[in-house]
Amino acid sequence: MPRLTVLSFLLTCAVSLSSSAIVVDNGMPLLWNQLGDLSPKDGVLTINPWHIFNRMAIYRLMIDATNPVMDPMGPGENQNPMFGLPLQLGWMLTSGRLADPTGTTNCGMDPGEPACISTASWWACENYFVSVLPFLSVVQNKFLGEDIQVQIQPVDGVTEYCNTYAGCLALFPDAMTKWDNFFKGLLASGGSSAPDNEKKDTLLGLYWEAHMASIDASSACDARKNLLSGPELSFANAWLNSTQYVAAAHFQSGLELATKFLEHLPSQVLKEDDVAPNIERLSQEENQMLMTFTWLDSINTRMSGTLVSVWQKAMCTVSTREKGRALLERILLNTDYNAIGFLGDVTLMAAQCA
Repeated sequence: MPRLTVLSFLLTCAVSLSSSAIVVDNGMPLLWNQLGDLSPKDGVLTINPWHIFNRMAIYRLMIDATNPVMDPMGPGENQNPMFGLPLQLGWMLTSGRLADPTGTTNCGMDPGEPACISTASWWACENYFVSVLPFLSVVQNKFLGEDIQVQIQPVDGVTEYCNTYAGCLALFPDAMTKWDNFFKGLLASGGSSAPDNEKKDTLLGLYWEAHMASIDASSACDARKNLLSGPELSFANAWLNSTQYVAAAHFQSGLELATKFLEHLPSQVLKEDDVAPNIERLSQEENQMLMTFTWLDSINTRMSGTLVSVWQKAMCTVSTREKGRALLERILLNTDYNAIGFLGDVTLMAAQCA
């Protein structure tokens, strides 16, 4: 099936089915097996990050290149923590979050230009910082080969996006340095004599430091939030806030586990009158997930950021971070687990770290 036909089919399914968000196809991230030839031409790899197949290819290249040094992540296939990133991109695609929010173009629309990623989309802009920035670091650290050069196509008239390693390092030095630290840590992990669980925890810590630095850098996208509805903006902010929990717990966002967390994200862009848990266009599971994001964010806001601070304090050792990851699964995947139970568990864990 031609690539654009595959994409149109997925988008059609996303509109017609609301039981869950579509984030995988045949067990892999969307479009994974339709990306075509990813080889450099004459030593130069040209990427247009505003085309869905190209941006997804960035993730495929990074994951394929780093898989040989992912042994510390544990047995089994697809444990690379970067799998969470293409899954997120697939969710953004099928839920309509990569389309032009102004409605003035057909970018991201089917029919129209389904493969187009809109430069006006806040979600697309935020994702740029966790795709292009780490990709440039992967290339810089020779994971794709000693002599490979990359050309990231720029966007005329848009200044928020860097498109070279040197340019990104100058504009976002913290993010680029931390991505370099992660990839260098991967290369060095094979020679470490530390126990496997400690090596895994260390690498996941480096990964999430880099991820969070990219999230901080994506504040360059904030003006695009003005194009979001009130409910969509609240969800976007809560979604960003949630990364602080998974980062502190050194969450291993491998393919299988990340899919569980992402498949119940809202499968459609939220409108002004949408109020969970009573959004008829969304499934019960999606409504519940929205509620969880909302109360985590609202409790933290009411506590002036204390909930995140207490959580981060509680994630003080390898063993407490393992408990924290299990706690995240309970709070996000178990509808019987409530805010009072979560607060009690987190407070107890933080006290043990004092």
